[in-house]
Amino acid sequence: MEDKTEDKRIVVAIDGPAGAGKSTVARAVAERIGVPYLDTGALYRAIALKLHEEHIMPDDGERVSERLKDLRLEVGRGTISADGVDVTAEIRSALVDGIVSAYAARPEVRDALTGLQRAQAARGLVADGRDMGTVVFPDAELKIFLTADAEERARRRYKERLERGEEADYDDILKQVKERDRYDMTREIAPLRPAQGCIIIDSSDMSAEEAADAVASLAVEFERQRKR
Repeated sequence: MEDKTEDKRIVVAIDGPAGAGKSTVARAVAERIGVPYLDTGALYRAIALKLHEEHIMPDDGERVSERLKDLRLEVGRGTISADGVDVTAEIRSALVDGIVSAYAARPEVRDALTGLQRAQAARGLVADGRDMGTVVFPDAELKIFLTADAEERARRRYKERLERGEEADYDDILKQVKERDRYDMTREIAPLRPAQGCIIIDSSDMSAEEAADAVASLAVEFERQRKR
């Protein structure tokens, strides 16, 4: 039987708290090592936005489950659409920041997306989220837990919103970041935690480029070792 080991590309799972720079780093790493980037956070955000707009509350499991049966998500290069409507900009709003965790914690939502995410791994990928290494891709060759202190993460979010022309209050954002951390780490389903065998990278004093360099170097070294 022909050995396909060399054809298989690496799966890199990057987890971490809100504002740690996961998406920015994951995109850069995917480009550098030549595999697709899977923006799992955008998928959850799109679902949260649509359900919220339709007044379907996260604790209404029956309505959530029914709506997800025909909700159509389409992911492009840096874009995401829900039922044919481009929601790329809307999902990065302060509103969605505040509601996404409650929807993402629902088992109906997680079940609907887990299979979709796993199906993308055949050609290798870089995926970021909060349970990539613990639940979605537990067998990923490289698992990273990317973190930073809460104050730095709040500063990054504050800067992002100002750059988008939005109103922003640093103290409010810091409070939201800490509340999100507490919620994500204590939720019953797929709580945020470092995956077994992961490498922890604290990006508090690193630029996004430096963090991407660190992760990309680990991925390249893994693939080099595997082909020996």
